[in-house]
Amino acid sequence: MKFSLGMFSIIWNTLYWWMRPLVKWVLRRTTRLCELQRICYGEYKGALRTCGVEFSLNHSRTPEIQKCIKYMDTKCQDCTLKPALIYYAVFAIVRIKGINTKVHKRFTDTLGECLTQVWGYRQLSAQIETIRREMYNSTNQSHEEKLLCLWDALMPETPLEARITKQWQVIGFQGDDPQTDFRGMGLLGLENLLFFAEQYPTAARHVLARSQHPTYGYSFAIVGINITHMAFHLLQNGDAKIHFYNASKRFPEVRAFHNFYCYLFFTFDELWRQEKPRDMMEFSRVRDKFEAQVKYKLKNPFAYFKCNFVLENI
Repeated sequence: MKFSLGMFSIIWNTLYWWMRPLVKWVLRRTTRLCELQRICYGEYKGALRTCGVEFSLNHSRTPEIQKCIKYMDTKCQDCTLKPALIYYAVFAIVRIKGINTKVHKRFTDTLGECLTQVWGYRQLSAQIETIRREMYNSTNQSHEEKLLCLWDALMPETPLEARITKQWQVIGFQGDDPQTDFRGMGLLGLENLLFFAEQYPTAARHVLARSQHPTYGYSFAIVGINITHMAFHLLQNGDAKIHFYNASKRFPEVRAFHNFYCYLFFTFDELWRQEKPRDMMEFSRVRDKFEAQVKYKLKNPFAYFKCNFVLENI
């Protein structure tokens, strides 16, 4: 049965790709609108519309459009994409498609919003990867200051006795020096934790307090870095597109990723308490269940994770 379904899928996909140009041609002749126009006019704004535009461009067989996409992708990887380049791409596509902007006045604005989200997301992915690749360095004053700010934000009433101290274990690091715990996610792990602690101090301290529960406790910082790993891969493999496309019409900044992380961390803490794990050995099970739930939610074309935290009893 599986084999038959697999063969059907292959045959269907093959027929689709062969028939796609013909279907597009027929629809353009009958509606007098190109595929991009039909998407921009027919789909609801946000992820539905933007994903449709992205799919259309990625599968375009027009050499000039492919050249434009390649140029914009290069700018994203270099983190040098500016809003002015989006306008360049819009008018390049309008010219290639032969669209009369005097007749279709709102098309350029709508397409511009979609392209801003598409390439803004790709640039954000490159920016986050750059931060992740930067390893924590104790000789870097900026890194050290961020680490100390993390302690002050989470433990404002408790002075840190020394840079290397067992106190770090109170907020969930493994040893006396947190530097070693940032190896996997680099500076990104620290910046995520710091953003959570500084931008949502009440929620962050609430989660920290819950992590110190005598029965259902866990290592706050270590779990936080694991959540960074999850958020990073959801971003890089495209699973998080729906959220980011619905979150903003503008270029997403790094803080947009930090907010995504904060939502994940807070929500993971809720699931952890609901699961009532016996000990930390169950972390992988709960984490996998949580990731599956997040991916399922992100399949909803209207998914948007807002940081509206509701604090429950510890």
